[in-house]
Amino acid sequence: MHDLDHNEDRPRGTYEFPFEFHHIDHTHPRYVMSYHWHVEYEIIRILEGSLTVTLDEKSFTAIKNDIIFVHSGILHSGIPHDCVYQCIVFDMNTFLKNNPVCGEYIQKILHQETMLFPHFSDEHPQILNCISVLFDAMYEKDTGYELTVFGQFYHFFGLVFSNHYFIENPTRTRRDYKRILQLKQVLEFIEKNYANPITLQELSASVSMSPKYFCRFFSEMTHQTPVDYLNRQRIEEACLQLAATDDSITEIAYRNGFNDLSYFIRTFKKYKGMTPGKYKRR
Repeated sequence: MHDLDHNEDRPRGTYEFPFEFHHIDHTHPRYVMSYHWHVEYEIIRILEGSLTVTLDEKSFTAIKNDIIFVHSGILHSGIPHDCVYQCIVFDMNTFLKNNPVCGEYIQKILHQETMLFPHFSDEHPQILNCISVLFDAMYEKDTGYELTVFGQFYHFFGLVFSNHYFIENPTRTRRDYKRILQLKQVLEFIEKNYANPITLQELSASVSMSPKYFCRFFSEMTHQTPVDYLNRQRIEEACLQLAATDDSITEIAYRNGFNDLSYFIRTFKKYKGMTPGKYKRR
């Protein structure tokens, strides 16, 4: 989830076991969950601290033990606060295989006739217990853990439907839908061009807006300025390269859109609380 473009498009796990697990703490190169989306579904578990989550245009804060469910295609991000969290990204279609009885319920989710609640807390103890077993199985990978994973997923969906933890036939206004598409469009533009100099005029032109209106739109949608978001993306990519390559800090700075090394170091320290050199040594 945290190593790809905003529009993530790649296989998850294997065909027989399409589940991808991530454990994220402050040492992870992509500790902050940048805005992205994917056709797969995702479950997030908070182990420590809190995570401010945005799903499309709605934001909330999840705390320790809370569970977040992200539907296919939903634009989402997460800002951690002393947070340790785990994610499972999975292909919902796997639950249609060889099980027509359960498939009827899964089809409702896939066709968006049913939208599961996005946030489960201590008010939903059965859900928390079920998902806890699921994540522990994915993390520990003991013999037979695949059976536990499939079983707990079916248990989870059973709890959702039996307790009516969902919204039937959800609606979204045309204006909301258009705003989400516009934001996805500009995020894709940033992803493709972050390594090059990008002006505010170019960003606003990518969604056919005036610079003034675009700044207001972008801030309303992401709670960040366009420049702040762009710099954060560049720093996140630089973190990956610092952790995974032996390239020099100067090379990585220039490769990620910074033409001034001192500015890169200041910006890096602003977002990561340390210099690039210290980050690389750690």
